[in-house]
Amino acid sequence: MTLTSHARLAGFAYIFYVFAGISSMLVPVESRGFFNIFESFSALVLGWTLYALTREVDADLALLAMMCRVIEAVPGRGEIYFAVGSTIFCWLLLRGQMIPVALAWLGTVTSAMLVILLLGQAALGITTNWSSPVTWFVWLPVLIFELTFAVLLLTKGVARPISRSAALSTG
Repeated sequence: MTLTSHARLAGFAYIFYVFAGISSMLVPVESRGFFNIFESFSALVLGWTLYALTREVDADLALLAMMCRVIEAVPGRGEIYFAVGSTIFCWLLLRGQMIPVALAWLGTVTSAMLVILLLGQAALGITTNWSSPVTWFVWLPVLIFELTFAVLLLTKGVARPISRSAALSTG
């Protein structure tokens, strides 16, 4: 597959992922199974496509981020794996100069903030409380990044990445 094909598929996967995640929160518990499966497959496709887009920047970090997205796809508490994978992928997109710098920084910073929030919750033994303004303060910017990034992937794709070796030889 080409860089453009991976970008478009990732854009669709982001849209489906967000749709399934929000939909699963709006339906009764007994009806969430379909949306959870849809969300899991979207996470798998995202892991694969984002890996394909970022592996030239740093194959090891891209593989780690993909593994986080794969673990996130398993039903349960995958939020921390989502946040870590998202942080790494956004950092690789920033380092590879593949998307606008401001968008890459938005994704990197908001995903890292999410990692901190989720680690804090784990340390305190609490789960995500969707009625808390703190939760929305951290999750909403991530949602804005994901939707903006999805539109960018669908419409313009990504720039050819600056590889790790090229970055090292110029730096």
